Amino acid sequence: MKLFFTAFSAVFFAELADKTQLVGIVMASKSGRPLTVWMGSVAAYIIITAVSVVLGAILSKYMRPEIVKYAAGAIFIIMGVLMVAGKI
Repeated sequence: MKLFFTAFSAVFFAELADKTQLVGIVMASKSGRPLTVWMGSVAAYIIITAVSVVLGAILSKYMRPEIVKYAAGAIFIIMGVLMVAGKI
């Protein structure tokens, strides 16, 4: 249960007030169908989380966790720089 609550807390606070929540707010307000927007958002998040967990499980067989952590950080920084530069 400790791992469950750690994962829950990490994801909950990381996703709090991010751009996907803003998209959900706008879509629900424009469409007037918040339940449909919620179901689509939850379905998308389930799929992306499943892909992330499977990828992490596969990578853990071939790399040490530290390498995965630093590679993820580097990719995050690169994506941020590219976004600021207007390349993506």
